[in-house]
Amino acid sequence: MSYTVNNPGTGRLCNQIFRNVALSIIAEKHNLYVQYSNFDTISKLGIKLYIGKNSHFNTIKLTDDNYFEILSQDTLYFNLDANSNYFQTKEISDFLYSYLQTDHIKKEIINHNPYIDRYNNNNDLFVHFRLTDVAKWNPGIDYYIKTTNIINNIDHIYLSTDEPSHPFIQQYINTFPNTIIINYDLINIIQFANTCKNIILSHGTFSAMIGYLAYHSTIFYPKYENAKIWYGDIFSIPEWNCIS
Repeated sequence: MSYTVNNPGTGRLCNQIFRNVALSIIAEKHNLYVQYSNFDTISKLGIKLYIGKNSHFNTIKLTDDNYFEILSQDTLYFNLDANSNYFQTKEISDFLYSYLQTDHIKKEIINHNPYIDRYNNNNDLFVHFRLTDVAKWNPGIDYYIKTTNIINNIDHIYLSTDEPSHPFIQQYINTFPNTIIINYDLINIIQFANTCKNIILSHGTFSAMIGYLAYHSTIFYPKYENAKIWYGDIFSIPEWNCIS
């Protein structure tokens, strides 16, 4: 069988979504039987990961370098082990973003969202602060305050973070005292964020996936700094707004 399981060192939830979707696209073309990491959790988003019937005797590694070569093959006679890579190169991430924008995928994700009534029905802002183990690479509090100030007619500000005690959070709340901190599980954070009219992202795959699945939102993200990047070029979407 093909798989993305049995390797705990290959990232958290949204790293797994990147990897699983990348493999699922190939699996659907070649009817591959696949076992996915976090399959049930990711399915709650409405992302349908393909599980086919074909298992082969031999298995090869699916990597950033051979991804499109394998995708383009007419037939496959081997299983795929996708655990070795993150599939976040500019070319692959753009391909995955476009896939998630297709009408039938978009419809499934929207219909699975428990906050569906909020789409196109608010002037809210969602702000994501990615901190904890990567706080030293955070773009800085000025980015969040500056970006908030350029957004007009905000009804409510919702904030989610993995480190609510961080000084950045207190500084942001002091600047915007009506901010509401939400403490949902990861899936519900993504789904709620997706329904807000405006979204301010951090860096990292969790923020990126919030943006990838936000079909009716205006997206803001911080400009890359070479010393503050630990992921692929997954943010430079033409429709998004890069803030220096």
